[in-house]
Amino acid sequence: PLFRSRRKMAVSRVAQASLINRLWNGLAAWTVNQSGFQKLGLWREDLIMDDDPDVKEALRRLPTDEINLRNFRLKRALDLSMKHALLPKDEWTKPVEDKSYLMPMLEEVKKERKEREIWDRQ
Repeated sequence: PLFRSRRKMAVSRVAQASLINRLWNGLAAWTVNQSGFQKLGLWREDLIMDDDPDVKEALRRLPTDEINLRNFRLKRALDLSMKHALLPKDEWTKPVEDKSYLMPMLEEVKKERKEREIWDRQ
């Protein structure tokens, strides 16, 4: 009897976690869709502003091809925004296309900056 009640509790927790996970994923997808950046052909990391010194350095270290693609997406989105238009639905950024290109470099830059700050304090 005790084993069955623990098993029921465990199954109930798994079901609750699964439900919460599905709700969370649905909310995340809805939020991304409402933000509209995919409808302009932008990637999530295109929205990171380059006014931070770490971001500037990370962008400087990216390959030229990656910078050119980012600039193209940003200019196209600005043009569409000025025209109050969206891309055709088949050209929207799909979640599988929205890859991380800036964050790995940005994390490396931040790590190096922190190491430099520690070194300077010694």
